[in-house]
Amino acid sequence: MELYLYNTLSRSKEKFIGIKQGEAGIYTCGPTVYLYAHIGNLRTYVFEDVLKRALTYSGYKVQHVMNVTDVGHLVSDSDEGEDKMEIGSRREGKTAWEIAGFYTEAFFRDFKDLNCIMPDVLCKATYHIKEMIKLISALEKNGMTYGISDGIYFDVSKFPDYGKLAGKSHVEGIKAGARVEHNPEKRNPADFALWKFTPAGQQRQMEWDSKWGRGFPGWHIECSAMSLKYLGETFDIHCGGVDHIAIHHTNEIAQSEAATGRKFVNYWLHGEFLVMTGADKMAKSAGNFITLSALNDRGYGALDYRYFCFSAHYRKQLEFSWEALASSKQSLSTLRENIWSLQDDALKHGVRRNKAALPAIGAASAASGQNMDKKSAHHEKFRQAVADDLNVPQALAVLWEVLRDKTICPAEKLEFVKDSDRIFGLNLMSPRPLEELPAETASLIDERDRARKNKDFKKADEIRKELLEKGVAVEDTPRGVRWKIIKN
Repeated sequence: MELYLYNTLSRSKEKFIGIKQGEAGIYTCGPTVYLYAHIGNLRTYVFEDVLKRALTYSGYKVQHVMNVTDVGHLVSDSDEGEDKMEIGSRREGKTAWEIAGFYTEAFFRDFKDLNCIMPDVLCKATYHIKEMIKLISALEKNGMTYGISDGIYFDVSKFPDYGKLAGKSHVEGIKAGARVEHNPEKRNPADFALWKFTPAGQQRQMEWDSKWGRGFPGWHIECSAMSLKYLGETFDIHCGGVDHIAIHHTNEIAQSEAATGRKFVNYWLHGEFLVMTGADKMAKSAGNFITLSALNDRGYGALDYRYFCFSAHYRKQLEFSWEALASSKQSLSTLRENIWSLQDDALKHGVRRNKAALPAIGAASAASGQNMDKKSAHHEKFRQAVADDLNVPQALAVLWEVLRDKTICPAEKLEFVKDSDRIFGLNLMSPRPLEELPAETASLIDERDRARKNKDFKKADEIRKELLEKGVAVEDTPRGVRWKIIKN
């Protein structure tokens, strides 16, 4: 499947062509672990997960690298203020290292609950200080840096293409000092810190020695150093939120290309903001943010939120409201009920087949060819939606069309569900939960499962018969045990 992705750099959709045939290297900006991630942050990770799934679905071997910013991210993108880790340390009375560890674990709990596929390489900034110092040294050798009282800075006037990702209007704004706080020692308002010195008379919890003095890295240099290490001087795709375009990703491009003399990234993809009803983007600094655990407290699961994210294209702003989330929860619940009914039909048919040797669902018939044509048409429509810059809302609409199409048999519908969930990541083929059964019956199913794992098949068969007598049929599948209440 050929993928067409919107490249922020060219401001157009482009056919994805990997640097290495059959492979795709992706770098995604990870969390700054000084506080919980909010659901606006998490929307970006859901979009990036869909991208990874789409590349894998298309046959690419994906190398996904994600960083964890556990040092160097100052309160201001323009290198003013304190490191967020130090602020978190004072706020909670813990060391900066404890803060980083705690919120890193919290982030990846959310990440896994959202069913996002873990990165192939997970790299922490504090583990790559040597690589950052080496990269700054290369920039210094190329004449791109200068020092002032608080650190070593990149001189943007020496990089002619500075701001090409953000556009001309942005460049004019930052050169005029309109979009960054002005440090009178800087040569240009847009110049950014590569290495910050520890202020005189202070001792930071996270600081390192360098040839320029004791201090810590700037936020931007971290992502360049780690992506270059794991993906090479030029790689395929770099992702993040739209708020990274103007400064963080612009600065990454400048310092990386100034150091290597080569193009940094071929495709830049950015996810739009999640906005609160009647408010601006969701942000920790504004105090208008909601965490995934807050959704859980109100009865919403992580996959309810993932489904909600699919209600708008990743490049369009998505407005959050509790009413909209409730609607998504209901839609996902209805979707699951439809799929469970299909599974029940298949299981019921299997039980009847074992008793009366009836033909399997999907067996050859005069209508089977027509069904296959219909299924193929839906499948092609689904693939086209995914290939068109990850149009997941349209792909989801195709899934609903398949489920409502009475001319497609249950087995083929289930095949479509399984295939489409490679993109959606909603665990749509999970069996109906045991919690819906009486406790005694659920206990018997668990007991039978343990017997099978212990290779006590005689006991497992006896429990199966007992369950049938209670009106419950069970089937063992690669995805676990399925059950169906049947009439005797």
